[in-house]
Amino acid sequence: MAIVRSFKAIRPTRDKANLVASRSYLSYSDETLKEKLEHNPFTFLHIINPDYKDKIKLKGVEKFKAVKEKFNKFKEADFLITEPSESFYVYQQIHGHHTFEGIIGATAVADYLNGNIKKHEHTLTAREEMFKSYLDTTGFNAEPVLLCHKENTTITAVIQQYKGTRAEYEFTTTNKVGHKLWLVNITDDIDTITNAFATIDNLYIADGHHRSASSALLSETSNKENSQYFMSFLIDENQLNIINFNRLVKHTNGLNASELIAEIDKSYTVTKKGNTIYSPTLTDEISMYLSGDWYSLIAIASTVKQDCVSKLDPAILSNNILAPILNIKDEKTDKNIVFEAGTTPLSEIKNKVDSGEFAVAFILKPIPINALKEVADNNLSMPPKSTYIEPKLRSGLIIYPLD
Repeated sequence: MAIVRSFKAIRPTRDKANLVASRSYLSYSDETLKEKLEHNPFTFLHIINPDYKDKIKLKGVEKFKAVKEKFNKFKEADFLITEPSESFYVYQQIHGHHTFEGIIGATAVADYLNGNIKKHEHTLTAREEMFKSYLDTTGFNAEPVLLCHKENTTITAVIQQYKGTRAEYEFTTTNKVGHKLWLVNITDDIDTITNAFATIDNLYIADGHHRSASSALLSETSNKENSQYFMSFLIDENQLNIINFNRLVKHTNGLNASELIAEIDKSYTVTKKGNTIYSPTLTDEISMYLSGDWYSLIAIASTVKQDCVSKLDPAILSNNILAPILNIKDEKTDKNIVFEAGTTPLSEIKNKVDSGEFAVAFILKPIPINALKEVADNNLSMPPKSTYIEPKLRSGLIIYPLD
């Protein structure tokens, strides 16, 4: 039983929604961030970068206090308004050929703690504590956790009903992503959504493991009701776009191309594909780009452990090539390995190897949703950077108040 409720959001006025909402600040280059801050006085980036003009940057709690002060100034200027009544929000994002539709609501921390909300990644304690301090100091959360669930016909029907009405927000961002949002503030519709989620046994974190964990930490020390929930975007699992992460390695651990292939041949069936870009499609197959040639690598069955984590392509690669041959023991900290999301064209990855920036590239397939759920159901964790999951959500479009 999933506990999901409506809440009174703080959000941009209709005319400023497209100007306020931003991508995660981590996704902007320094140059682009500077351009956004200097030319858009309404962007949410001003709130999370209140000291961008200062030579000496604030840190820790002092930075968080400045964030809250800037947030309050946005409210005082009426760039942001507070919803007069409890609401859910139907949100739609169109990105290329993919359409994502779901409900933004407040999800119970209790479900995270009792295991009804499943996770598939380890979190770092330091990051949990840092974001908990951020939430506690600023008093708001501006980016929902992405949760997925089994298809629910009642929720789908509500979404379709609201799509037939005028959207509160409708805009397209410069990265060619379309956004629409509808308010659900009719009591009967709120009850319908709440009761529909109550029939769903489990929710799965697709993106936002640290945000979820930090909210759980906050709930332990705060007696405020809103702190017992965290904002989430809940979506049918079949709509998720799960993209692979590829691996680029800066060295071959002293081996020449022939020697490296000979070592890989002990655990993979290696087939040379020439200089034409090759993407893997077969079971237990990855592809490799090395010294101007592409190769198909299919793991030999006897080298693949069958537990739900070890049988994933990233784990097979780690166990059979990265650790034993290339001496990449800790992929989280080793500076000789870089992860490139599958959104990066393979031609660009090829160029990075041809230029000498990297010595070898490994191309993996996307991991299916059922494999992700199997890992979560067994309370295990995926290998580092196993999935890049869309939709990626905007900050500041809907803000969840914790005060």
